[in-house]
Amino acid sequence: MIKIAILGDIGSGKTYVSNKFGYPVFNADEEVANIYKKNKACFSRLQKKFPKFINTYPIDKNELKNLILKNPSNIKKISKIVHPLVRLEMKKFLKRNVRKKMVILDIPLYVENKLNQKKDILIYVDANKKEIQKRLKKRKGYNKKILESLKKIQMPKHQKKKKANYIIKNTFNPSKLNKNIKNIKNNILIKWKR
Repeated sequence: MIKIAILGDIGSGKTYVSNKFGYPVFNADEEVANIYKKNKACFSRLQKKFPKFINTYPIDKNELKNLILKNPSNIKKISKIVHPLVRLEMKKFLKRNVRKKMVILDIPLYVENKLNQKKDILIYVDANKKEIQKRLKKRKGYNKKILESLKKIQMPKHQKKKKANYIIKNTFNPSKLNKNIKNIKNNILIKWKR
């Protein structure tokens, strides 16, 4: 099985790219949302750690926002509770899809959390900063301070690009982007057959 991890800035189009490969996708953001909705043990641990902020089950994203806005370093504390649960779900996903030719991992902190293995293929989605900002501002729940806090825990763009096997330039033109994705996918499949 080929494991492909999609890297890039917040709002660069990682999820779009992931879904266009046509293979099973593990989306960490969706898993986190699922954990907040359905995992009572996670809620209990977060409530115990942050009793003044976390009071609602399913976990209310506004409570998390307030917690992060109060102190941006709380992101790391939340991550210590949530990330092991996401890793567990990723392992289940990989086990379920072990017979697939390839799987796509849409995990924002894939490299930062040292999830990458030597044979993994890393694809960096590169997009214009101004275009990303314009698109992020349209997202529901957009908060500049939280976004800045999240960016601080990410590896710098130039380091991620250096680690990547492929770079996809996203100009937010779907036909160009789809063509680039198809070319990279075909290139990976040809190399993998050798």
